[in-house]
Amino acid sequence: MDNQKLEKIEDIDELLKDDQSNEEGSEHMHICVGHGIRLSRLDVYLHSRFRHMSRTLIQKLIKEKGVLVNELPAKASQKLNHMDVIDMIVPPKPSKDITPEDIPIDVIYEDDDIIVINKQPDLIVHPARGQKSGTLVNGLVNYSNTLSQAGGDFRPGIVHRLDRNTTGAMVIAKNDAAHCKISKQFELRTTQKTYMAIVHGNPELDADVISQPLGVHPKIRERYAIRHDIGKEAITFYHAEERFKGFSLVKAMPKTGRTHQIRIHLAWLKCPIVADNTYGGKPVYPWQVEMREPDIEEPMLARCGLHAYKLELDHPVTEKRMEFVAELPDDMQNLLDNLRKYRKI
Repeated sequence: MDNQKLEKIEDIDELLKDDQSNEEGSEHMHICVGHGIRLSRLDVYLHSRFRHMSRTLIQKLIKEKGVLVNELPAKASQKLNHMDVIDMIVPPKPSKDITPEDIPIDVIYEDDDIIVINKQPDLIVHPARGQKSGTLVNGLVNYSNTLSQAGGDFRPGIVHRLDRNTTGAMVIAKNDAAHCKISKQFELRTTQKTYMAIVHGNPELDADVISQPLGVHPKIRERYAIRHDIGKEAITFYHAEERFKGFSLVKAMPKTGRTHQIRIHLAWLKCPIVADNTYGGKPVYPWQVEMREPDIEEPMLARCGLHAYKLELDHPVTEKRMEFVAELPDDMQNLLDNLRKYRKI
């Protein structure tokens, strides 16, 4: 028997589950590190043993002193040695069951292979850590009994995503074959996505292309930024559809699909999207639009004013080119109507 097999058997024999468990199914584990350890960093080693736990979660448990090595608190970077003993509470594996919920689904088009929807604002696309319900997926499993599984247990039907407060056209796959074919189109950039955004200010040019690489923000977690050092190629074509005093309606057509791409590119253009407080946008109030004295009022648009207006793709079965249009949501349309009334140039 080779050393690799011996090591695997040794590891299994040295992982002992305590009898202690809580109501949520967490388990108390004692792990005695085996001879042929290769993944010697504590967080890397534990991630290799408990694949249902992300490395970020493991690092959080270690930081909160939920992991002991030889009965002492440890650091994520601590190097392990043969016969070290690890004590930890292992959270239960996440359930693969998604609870159906009666969440409205605005269907633009549906056949045996795809569903195209007009996503509403304030809706996360799929369950994630800390958000197990109230997502688009919870609504989809309530709406349809046939959804693709190619995207994973927690993303049935989901081929691509929109941000929580971005509205508009999304395609959902009803079977794995359709899922794979549409995913390939996104990968090869043969789909065409057209967005509408209401922004602060007026672009200098009526139309242009923005080519600025994007990557994770160097300081702020969960934010992205233009990064010429480590960023990936990001290209957005835009056209100023309507100009107003202090605002514009901009059409954006991304060639690439980086996270927050349009939001960051328009902010780089010094025209941040209205109410996109992450990248410099501000809520807009009636008194501002009507150019009168400040007053205590509800904002006309309190969420990021970005809408996926049109989606073009080849049908996964017929291969026919199809175009789907999602009309502007009420809040954006209302703001646009008032800009036309009070802010016309």
